Amino acid sequence: MDVAHVLHMNGGDGEASYARNSFLQRKVICMTKGMREEAIRKVYCSRRPRSLVIADLGCSSGPNTLLVVSEVIMAVEKLCRELKHDDESPEYQVLMNDLPGNDFNNIFKSLDLFVEQLSKQVEGGVGPCYFSGVPGSFYGRIFPTKSLDFVHSSYSLQWLSQVPEGVVNNKGNIYMASTSPLNVFEAYYEQFQRDFSLFLKCRAEEVVEGGCMILTFLGRRSDDPSSKECCYIWELLAMALNEMVFEGIIKEEEVDRFNIPQYTPSPSEVKSEVMKEGSFSIDRLEVSEVHWNPFNDDGSSSEFSTDDGGYHVANLMRSVAEPLLTTHFGEAIIEDAFCRYRRILTRIMSKETTMFINVTVSMTRTAS
Repeated sequence: MDVAHVLHMNGGDGEASYARNSFLQRKVICMTKGMREEAIRKVYCSRRPRSLVIADLGCSSGPNTLLVVSEVIMAVEKLCRELKHDDESPEYQVLMNDLPGNDFNNIFKSLDLFVEQLSKQVEGGVGPCYFSGVPGSFYGRIFPTKSLDFVHSSYSLQWLSQVPEGVVNNKGNIYMASTSPLNVFEAYYEQFQRDFSLFLKCRAEEVVEGGCMILTFLGRRSDDPSSKECCYIWELLAMALNEMVFEGIIKEEEVDRFNIPQYTPSPSEVKSEVMKEGSFSIDRLEVSEVHWNPFNDDGSSSEFSTDDGGYHVANLMRSVAEPLLTTHFGEAIIEDAFCRYRRILTRIMSKETTMFINVTVSMTRTAS
């Protein structure tokens, strides 16, 4: 599987699109707003740049794409007014990065309206805004040396650059699972270490001294990589696929050869890689949680929330995973697979409290 060419969220605005099924990701972005405002104030006050360069890595497309950019610009404009720098608003250069398969056209079509609405929200308007789309993997250099002031990424860095090598014996599973052999966990962790270390090394060359970076991973609290906190959502999808194997709809070896290119790290694993790479100092490292069903605000397993929840969560996961499944299994099985998945999710969510765990780290580029 060529992850860089296959991995992307479902484009467009149809029922299974990421644009219509990314409310959970929006909730997670909103949960980290305070950390972003703290970081951008630090960057602006310490450097007072005339041109502020903001990069959003794994920007995707849809209603969430420009949310962080809007918050960052408004925070800077508010700070300018607090400091009586009303006539010194910086220029904003916004760099939107994702893999080449991302629906960048959807982003570009919304920019005029975005700038117009942003100007109305800030009394006196905002400084000039310049936008660029930057297709490419963030597991490599994508920006010029010492060009970035502020870097943000949410729910992207759990995706690996490739399926780990040596997981051919992960039979019946599509990710790390409670029944996976030990070597599977080792292979996934080693791939995460290589990828995140490379990510940090590349960003260290691109971020200016004193620049900030805020990263949110889909992760886990536990140090156990087989924890249900991170594996359960994929185990249930594997259950749906294995039902189809039992009924002869897909072949057993097709499931055995399919593995999700993702790793959901613990806070200690994230901290360890940042410290080993050595170019960034950690300002804050926090863990939060959000219910699988984004419309269930209190995390309870009420009959109402879970009845709709199976539908919402199946659509959420489909908007993320469908391109991977289609590439491997073909389009013909998709509707059946996600109907089964929805049924399984509805049953499980009626009995259990199911939460996604988020690991967010805020860091500053130190002196070289």
